[in-house]
Amino acid sequence: MAMVHVLEVCSAAAHCASATPLLVIAAGAVLLSLALLCYILFPPKRHVYVLDFAVHKPHSSWRFPRSRIRELCKGRFSEADVAFQERMAYRTGLSDDTAVCPAIQSGDESNCTMEAARFEFGTTCITTVTELFAKTGVKPHQVNFVITNSSLFNPTPSLSAMIMNHFKMSGRTINYSLGGMGCSAGVIALDLARELLGQHPNSVALVVSHENITNNYYSGSDKSMLIPNVLFRCNGSAVLLTNRRCDVPRAKYTISHIVRTNLAADDTAYNCVMQTEDAERKVGVRLNKDLIQVGARALRENMTALGPKVLPYSEQAKFAANLILRKAAKLQPALAARLPAAWLQPYTPDFRKAFEHYCIHTGGRGIIDGLEKEMQLSRQQVEASRASLYRFGNTSSTSVWYELAFIESQRGLAAGERVWQLAFGSGFKFNSSVLVARRRIRDASHAAWDGFDGEVMWRALDELEASAAAARAAKAAAAAAGGDKAACS
Repeated sequence: MAMVHVLEVCSAAAHCASATPLLVIAAGAVLLSLALLCYILFPPKRHVYVLDFAVHKPHSSWRFPRSRIRELCKGRFSEADVAFQERMAYRTGLSDDTAVCPAIQSGDESNCTMEAARFEFGTTCITTVTELFAKTGVKPHQVNFVITNSSLFNPTPSLSAMIMNHFKMSGRTINYSLGGMGCSAGVIALDLARELLGQHPNSVALVVSHENITNNYYSGSDKSMLIPNVLFRCNGSAVLLTNRRCDVPRAKYTISHIVRTNLAADDTAYNCVMQTEDAERKVGVRLNKDLIQVGARALRENMTALGPKVLPYSEQAKFAANLILRKAAKLQPALAARLPAAWLQPYTPDFRKAFEHYCIHTGGRGIIDGLEKEMQLSRQQVEASRASLYRFGNTSSTSVWYELAFIESQRGLAAGERVWQLAFGSGFKFNSSVLVARRRIRDASHAAWDGFDGEVMWRALDELEASAAAARAAKAAAAAAGGDKAACS
């Protein structure tokens, strides 16, 4: 019996020994399956990089000094409208070096044809893409995606097809043309490229941004539609994005975040920037009185969404505490009465702790002033935006790239420094992109900024501000005097 028991024990041990490898294999298969499932459901984030970019430098023959506004407008506008455009040009922070295309400078509306608009796009954008290919060594046939954005000029064939045709790109290249998306469309195109590269490894995307002014010059008498004539100037930018491993060591930036805010469901926001016809059925873009208020609301919503992604925890805690306190005070009026008034004001987080550089869309001097005050930015922190408006005018969706070119060429960036690109426009949309410098960057190849004198700009802008302050003071004094007379009577 003892011998039988020993044999049974040995047999059981042998069976367990033979079963152990099978259990290990089964467990390993289960773990591998779970890992594979997690990879499929939650794939690792592919980083997308800005390899490099370029912006257009207008030819000297396109230079349009402000003194030429009267000459161009004479006979086409009433004296009051000519004077209005002159005042706007001198008050909005533009210099005499901005560029206007030949078709408009000719003063003959019949020259503003479809072919002239194509010529403007080719001169400002095809040349910029050529420069970018030369800078990076990327060949046209290596580009997997071409994305263009232009709000008001969308011909057939499309602008992206025009680029593919000019550079004889591969038939496998996929193209997209974004239209009607306003001055924030450059960030939207960047976001589309990032999404595409996130799904397609080992790929390159070309983003070309532009706003065409040839066929969008307004010749009517509606003052709300005359403003774009004064502000918008010729422009073009090209950006190469990549996720190829071979490009990582030389890429300039990592795209860290893109946050998009869209208020199109709100009628007031939707209508504040509108391409339409005036009473004489002349087409133009109308900017209405709600624009500033809508822009401020869109900025707050965008900052609220962006803040948790970029702000240090200390700023997030202050924002959250302020929000809770204001909501509690709203529900309990007695509590609100006992609190200092300053505590009940909305807290604006200190985004200066999140970014070293700012590229604010060059919508106009007043818009830059407002954002500078709202975010408590320094003179240096808004210099890129003021310089871009001064040197190039409102360059629409390309402005954030002109500003980054200014920072690279005039100041430089250290590795790890963060750039906040703020773009906003019709719809109404407010979009932010956050770029992180991968290495030390000081790029003198941006010819658009050759010869720029910052001291001359600041003297001109300081004189402009002093003049505006004097005008405000005189207006306030006149209003006070009028009030005193009314009181005496």
